[in-house]
Amino acid sequence: MKEISIEFPGVKALDNVSFTAVTGKVHALIGANGAGKSTLMKVLAGAYSHYTGTILLDGRELAMRSPSSAQENGIQIVYQEVDTAIIPSLTVAENIMLNETVQRMGTKQWIRWKNIYSKAAEILASMNVKIPVTKLAIELTLAEKQLVLIARALSSDCRFLILDEPTAPLSHNETIELFRIVRNLKNRNVGIIFISHRMPEIFEICDEITIMRNGEFIVSEQIGATSPSGVIEHMLGRPLEEQFPRHNGRVGEILFEVTKLHDQDKVKNVSLQVRAGEIVGIAGLVGAGKTEVCKALFGAVKVTSGMIRIRGKNLNLGSPYDAVKNGIALVPEERRKEGILVQESVAANLTAANLKRFSGFMSFMDRRSERATAKEFIQRLGIKTPDEATKVQNLSGGNQQKVAIGKWLIADADVYIFDEPTKGVDVGAKRDIFELIAGLAMQGKAVIYASSEISEIIGITDRIYVLYDGESVKELEASETTEEEVLYYSTGGR
Repeated sequence: MKEISIEFPGVKALDNVSFTAVTGKVHALIGANGAGKSTLMKVLAGAYSHYTGTILLDGRELAMRSPSSAQENGIQIVYQEVDTAIIPSLTVAENIMLNETVQRMGTKQWIRWKNIYSKAAEILASMNVKIPVTKLAIELTLAEKQLVLIARALSSDCRFLILDEPTAPLSHNETIELFRIVRNLKNRNVGIIFISHRMPEIFEICDEITIMRNGEFIVSEQIGATSPSGVIEHMLGRPLEEQFPRHNGRVGEILFEVTKLHDQDKVKNVSLQVRAGEIVGIAGLVGAGKTEVCKALFGAVKVTSGMIRIRGKNLNLGSPYDAVKNGIALVPEERRKEGILVQESVAANLTAANLKRFSGFMSFMDRRSERATAKEFIQRLGIKTPDEATKVQNLSGGNQQKVAIGKWLIADADVYIFDEPTKGVDVGAKRDIFELIAGLAMQGKAVIYASSEISEIIGITDRIYVLYDGESVKELEASETTEEEVLYYSTGGR
């Protein structure tokens, strides 16, 4: 790719970026949120047709103006939002062979079902993946859906496979399995372009690295010639300060308390306490029930037994509305599905949780006040956006997350629940989010931080509750524990 540029309304996303990859190698493409890496790969995959610059394959210039033209040239992509690429009502085989289903005979088109299922099974077998081809996609786990999408990419001739944040939703064991498949593809001379924010993974699986910043190419080099600190400095344009800020505010009385909480499915016997000015972690592996606990505390799933109290008052949370009314806020894991309104403006999102404050006579919105408040919080949170009218879907992942958090800052809740708040977020934006969370604790708020990233849990929290199979099994002091001890209890140790 040579001198690739592309603009969107109010944003120059790529500015004369050049990028080179070869088959049989794993090439990391990284940068802070908003650096342009996903945009560059969408150009390569034919998703954006209005770019300028040149794309060459084997020295031959290509007009990459549609996804079909990219696929015809052996370029496949598995996007970060796996759920949007899977058709839930179709079987695994039908999803894998989606681009290969129709055969022409004269003027008619035929679907050869036997061929579809046999070829899908053959592709999965070549990946050493054991997923029944007759299973409906709606029944798959997130990791299985991702493997099905990789299999779809391999259903036709694949020379380059682009993986955009592939490990973000995966457990440790699922990540190991993905890396086995990546190495297998590399040995079959497929080129892998690997977009990730996770430094240990990049240095484990990649051969080469290209770093971008603010829509521009910064450097490209062999992975063995650099280091994590060097990569981060290139990403941010400066050395990274200490990642976890100190929050030395006074810890007060118990503000939020949960006793023997159960839901209809995953949550069982969860108890925890959070004091004013305290950050409490909920640690656990993927599938341990962290998200289910967070939703139960926010009234988003039905609680069958147990007690939730705020300031000593028993709560009956029948819905998220009840939770918000009682001063509870949730920043969910799936921000694009549950945390933001992607088609709405930054201003509309920031004020969405507190509309009463911005409505006047006959409940009409005071747009001037809405815009003024949005501008204030855009500046306060460091949200990178052309203006408050920009649609949130046009922001980077880290800036979308700041918007998802910002709406609750405006609502001024008492209890803040964060579920995997740094998922898909670069190291610079992580630091900003940690600062926001520490600031809430300094204001005397009760903060719950749920994550499978054990190093983050230990770094940002005061105390930790460890979940295993939907149950809180251990309480630990963050300053006195280790990643090994948290992992021990996370895997069922007693």
